[in-house]
Amino acid sequence: MTVIGFHVSHEQLHPTEGLRVARLAQDAGFDAGMCSDHLAPWSERQGESGLAWSWLGAALTGTELSFGTVCAPGQRYHPVVVAQAVATLGAMFPGRFWVALGSGENLNEHVTGDLWPPKPERDARLAECVQVIRALLHGEEVDHAGVVVARQARLWTLPEVLPPLLCPALTAATARRHAAWADGLITVNQPVADLRRIVEAYREAGGAGEVTVQVHLSWAPELAQAEAVALDQWRTNTGSPETAADTATTAAFDARARDVGIAEVRRTVLVSADLGELTASLAALRDAGADRLYLHHVGRRQDAFIEAFGEHVLPALR
Repeated sequence: MTVIGFHVSHEQLHPTEGLRVARLAQDAGFDAGMCSDHLAPWSERQGESGLAWSWLGAALTGTELSFGTVCAPGQRYHPVVVAQAVATLGAMFPGRFWVALGSGENLNEHVTGDLWPPKPERDARLAECVQVIRALLHGEEVDHAGVVVARQARLWTLPEVLPPLLCPALTAATARRHAAWADGLITVNQPVADLRRIVEAYREAGGAGEVTVQVHLSWAPELAQAEAVALDQWRTNTGSPETAADTATTAAFDARARDVGIAEVRRTVLVSADLGELTASLAALRDAGADRLYLHHVGRRQDAFIEAFGEHVLPALR
């Protein structure tokens, strides 16, 4: 059975509100949770960005859901620190935590003052970080000298159940490139044919584990309202993967998206007032190979979405 999870967007929700709606989602029948890990929001209108790692401890304590997040080791986070955070949550909440390790976004990483590397260099850095993190999670003492450096690093608190390390991929090329080390794949909603290509590339390269799809959607009882929410909150997220990775500031994202219209937003967000239509779209993603769907209503108010999807959509997908 496909797992249907709930996504908490730290860029949009105060951490206290995020915890409240995570509990609400659990009570409504969602199977799992995940959250973003940002230092800055995509837009001034989103207006938040609490620390994911602090929040995850509270969420795992305050609910019975499993949780995961997408993290970028190597610049803002040293991989040894990431490994320690992963190990601690894994030790405290066995089998309830996963992390996806990505090459990152300039929006969050430029604050170190280091240059933002081109994609091939970021991928090489990620591969080294994964090597360091996995060795530490297995209890090894690590000395590593490359793009990243670790000296006599060791974790003293280790999880009995190793949290899965997922590969986040927006393209088939990325899925193929990182399949060798990944315990699973996570991507975002896109046309079914594109999703199939990403899944196929990952599997053909030997990728193991589950396929997870984070689904951005906007629902409201009236279509105009659903469109207005999507346009206001998510129009900054309509650029190419390269744009998302390389743009450095929230202000720059807002400036780039100033003239974006609803038609362009619809390429990345499922927008509808029809719960049946949204259910069909989610079923198509499931049937294209998704083992897990994490639903992200792109509005800042979540209660009506959780109630409606808990009553009408979740049962129809099971």
